[in-house]
Amino acid sequence: MGAGPPIHELHFDDAPSVESVPGPNSQRLIEKQQRIDSSAVAYPEDIPIALEDGKGATVRDADGNTFIDMFAGIGVMNVGHSNPYVLEAVHEQTDKYVHTVDFPTEARLELIEKLDEIAPGSLQGNNKVVFGGPTGSDAIEAAIKLAKYNTGGTGLVAFRGAYHGATSGAMSITGNKDFKGDYTPLLPDVTHAPYPNPVEMEKSPPEAVEHSLEEVKAIFDDPYGGFANPAGIFVEPIQGEGGVVAPPKGFLQGLRDIADDNDVPLVFDEIQSGLGRSGQWWASECYDVTPDVMTTAKALGGTGFPLSATIYDEELDTWGSGDHAGTYRGHVVGMRAGTRAIEYIQEHDLLAHARDLGGYIRDRLEEAAEANPRIVEVRGKGLFIGAEFVDEDGSPDDEAADELQDYCFEHGVLVWKAGRHGNVLRLLPPLVLTHELAETALDVIVEGIDEVTDQH
Repeated sequence: MGAGPPIHELHFDDAPSVESVPGPNSQRLIEKQQRIDSSAVAYPEDIPIALEDGKGATVRDADGNTFIDMFAGIGVMNVGHSNPYVLEAVHEQTDKYVHTVDFPTEARLELIEKLDEIAPGSLQGNNKVVFGGPTGSDAIEAAIKLAKYNTGGTGLVAFRGAYHGATSGAMSITGNKDFKGDYTPLLPDVTHAPYPNPVEMEKSPPEAVEHSLEEVKAIFDDPYGGFANPAGIFVEPIQGEGGVVAPPKGFLQGLRDIADDNDVPLVFDEIQSGLGRSGQWWASECYDVTPDVMTTAKALGGTGFPLSATIYDEELDTWGSGDHAGTYRGHVVGMRAGTRAIEYIQEHDLLAHARDLGGYIRDRLEEAAEANPRIVEVRGKGLFIGAEFVDEDGSPDDEAADELQDYCFEHGVLVWKAGRHGNVLRLLPPLVLTHELAETALDVIVEGIDEVTDQH
């Protein structure tokens, strides 16, 4: 079907259209889930919805309510729900075979070639790809193993505010103490440095960068710093769970220099920020800095299929046969979907669209911030956007963010939160979101901001 339909043809026509929520069918399914599913289930606690259908940047619940989706399954549905160009290949592949471990297939090799085509900087034409299991955590685990294997080191530098996943290695370099506190001990020899968040640090952007880089340099250079055997630096080029923190200019280049000076790999976690989310294929390209190793997942599966990969400089490809393994390294349906998703983004120029539409959304939020001191900062790149809320005393206001999420849900817009204190509105809509849908969603969001901040 060529490169698929244009983005304005992908969505439900009636979005948003909401009666009372949660409706009876959603409520019934949520109650059943509470009875028989794990107590670890969390998302319905924030948005009590049972989803039934999705098209483009819109979704429909079990009661027929239709919503504009502004968080895309936490950055998974970059080319939208049920994208027909992607699903055409999915149906074709599913009828043939699904699981191939790591035997060669056209689907596998096509995706590797496509990833090389969009690889950043010097990684293009100079990389290897190892596929992982279903989550971004698997890609992070592979990157940790690769760094240790190549350096012989054990020490990992990560950053405060970071989120890298829920498996043991990924959790070790994640910053959230509450999230991992019940599972210690994890990997030893992990040091967390400050990430340059000017709001959190109460510093200017250049001062925040200088402070962060000084701390990282000290980790490596201080003879009594306790960091004896380094293996790598792990960082999100834009922090996601940490509050959509796009670091000021100079930070990533500073890390590149430190990694080079100490002969350790620089690893960029692009799981949430990659595959077009920032308005570039990879957020690192916004800063013109190339990592040695890069992780990707989430949107890699094209239309929600679980797939992860670690892309790395071919000089690091020192593994022997079987030195990294995993059963689900051959999910060819997800691989076909991933290739089609990349093609769709290319053919419909969605990187430029993400930059333009993201600029519009940030402008709308910044206009709201000018009239409302409770929004302390609007930030992000492309369609990766955050707005941070504080109370009248200037302290983080998670209640306002919670109430805004509820208001948007009741008015047909799905949004999510982030930040160390849960006080950041986080928007990660599908890249196929149209300007018309964005206008409607921002009308709701801005009205919600006025209402919830007036109540506090």
